[in-house]
Amino acid sequence: MGVFDQAKDKAEQLIGEAKEKLGQKTDNEDLEASGKKDQTVGEVKETGHDLRDKAAGSVQDAKDKFNR
Repeated sequence: MGVFDQAKDKAEQLIGEAKEKLGQKTDNEDLEASGKKDQTVGEVKETGHDLRDKAAGSVQDAKDKFNR
């Protein structure tokens, strides 16, 4: 995963965590729910990027084996 993608995913998770905590402290259920959603979206994106990179690495490994 690119460093930029990784930073964006982590930032989204951290922003979500902050929103969730602020929502809890202010009894704002909408803000809390939005924060939880942001965290989940960031985690899903991070997982998707990881899977994409692993798949690309596996394809490259297979190509390397056949090209020997």
